[in-house]
This record gives sequence, C-alpha cells and structure tokens, in this order.
Amino acid sequence: MSRILRNTSGGKAVSGGALAPRSRRNSSLQVDSYFRGGGLSDVIVNYLVVAGGGGGSQGTINTAHGGGGGGAGGLRSTVTATGGGGTLETALTLDASTNYTVTVGGGGAGNDDTGNDGGSSGGNSVFSTITSTGGGGGGNQSRFGVTGGSGGGGGIGPSGGGTGTVNQGFAGGNGGNPSQGGGGGGGAGGIGGTGGATTGGTGGLALATSITGSSVSYAGGGGGAANSTGGTAGTGGGNGGGGTVGSNAPKNLGGGGSGNSSSNGGNGGSGRVVIRYFTAGTSFTITATGATSGSPTVSGVYSYFEYLGSGTLVIA
Repeated sequence: MSRILRNTSGGKAVSGGALAPRSRRNSSLQVDSYFRGGGLSDVIVNYLVVAGGGGGSQGTINTAHGGGGGGAGGLRSTVTATGGGGTLETALTLDASTNYTVTVGGGGAGNDDTGNDGGSSGGNSVFSTITSTGGGGGGNQSRFGVTGGSGGGGGIGPSGGGTGTVNQGFAGGNGGNPSQGGGGGGGAGGIGGTGGATTGGTGGLALATSITGSSVSYAGGGGGAANSTGGTAGTGGGNGGGGTVGSNAPKNLGGGGSGNSSSNGGNGGSGRVVIRYFTAGTSFTITATGATSGSPTVSGVYSYFEYLGSGTLVIA
C-alpha cells in the first residue's frame, strides 16, 4: 500500500511508496525529485518531432500546366504549439538505463516529366512513442494531393488536396481547372491555398515554436505552380515553380517542396527532433549520438538535444 510522505523542509505531501534506502539514493536531486512527485527512475522530457516534407509535382507531362506543392511534415510538440491546430501534447516520462532511438525523416522527392506521378511523400520522424507523419506529395494532372502529416496540394483537373493528420498538420489546397494552377501544400499552421487561373496556390503556414529558447518556424507547405506564376510557400517550404525548376524546401525544417509547370517539382525538406528537460533535478547522465552535440545545450533552466539526423538518446 502506498503511503503519504512529507518533505520535512516544507514541501507538499506526495503520494507514493517508501523512499529508497539511503544506500540507493544516488544524490540529493533524486530525493528532491521524489518529494516533487517524480519517481527515482524517471526523466520527464518535452519534445518537438517534425517529419520530412513531401515533394512537389510537375503538372502534366511535357505541358506547361501547374502541379501541386508538397505538404509539410507533421509537427508534434509539448512546447508553444503543435500542428494542425491541436492542443499541446503531454511530456514523456522516460526510464533510466535505457537507450531511445531517434529517427529524423527525409524529404520526399519532387517528380519529373518522365511519368504520370505526383511528388513523393516525406519520411516519418520518431522518438520513443511519438511518430510524426511525413508530408504528402503534391498531385499532378487529375491526381489528388497525397494524405500526410500535412496534405499535398492537388494537381490541375481540378483535383483535391490531400488531408492532413490530426494534431500534426492541415490539408493541401485544391488544384484549378485545366491550364490553371496547382494547389499549395498544407502546412503545420494552415491549409494550402487553391490554385488560380494564373497563379499556383499558396503553401500552408508554418508553425513557430521556441523549444530551444528561440522562436523558429517549421513545416510550411510548398507553393503550387501555374503556367506563369508560382504560389508563395509557407515559411520553410519551397516556392512554386511557374515555368522554372521547382524550389527545394530548406533542410531540417520539414517544409514541402514546390510544384512546377514544366520540369521537376521541388524536394521536401528533412525533419528535426528536439528533446528538452529541466537541467536541475536530473540526477542521471543523459547523452546523445547523432545529435548536433553529444552533450546537451543549456538554455535558461533547460537542457536540450537537437537532432538533424537519426541517432539515440541514452539515459544512464
């Protein structure tokens, strides 16, 4: 049966089992964590998990018709905001003496004019039990945008945009009638725009989060393309091609690649994973492989690891 223990230094009573024998109390921080309600073998972390963005599409084969922009990668977070207009997620409780795999999804490829295919979807990003879904590829003639973390923009035809994933991203925009613009890819912060007569649809808005201490925008949708003018991308996505080679989304922001009218659609951007925890009160050694640094970066009262590629988080 659990007992109520009281912190004799004036803290609140907490519910839990007996405190570990003195020989097993590795540090005063563990004792403090216990009286604040945490277990002796737990580390509580916040996260940002952004998947790879989808690739944009050329509109039609050997014809200057606009294609849809790629959808942004899904964005899941416990800090500032999460994708698709959802509510913030709950911090994870991790076990000590455990290695956790981190997977950062790559961006999807934009299609060329050798086949009647849309852009490729981005790769999933994964940390522990959290999976963010790769952005959907943009559609070409009579092809819908692909469903993803955020949906790809529809091709001309008209064709509809792909749907987004709940709590990760928004839908892509619809494509226009023949000889009109492709739809913009959905973003983590908003839906993609509909293609017009002379312009491609605007990419869905990106979403800003400050998990590293500075506000950074992630997961903007790729702009669609038309014969003359490409649509503007959401922050972090690629701008529509409009008769030129499609624009690639920047790396590690999870944005969608642009559509294009006469050549390759742009590639989607790779994703990113950030893991953050309170510096004080953490009695375990936490290290990382594959992160930007093997040691945590300290920002205010927090420490964090940032992954631009796949790796591990080790709690010992």
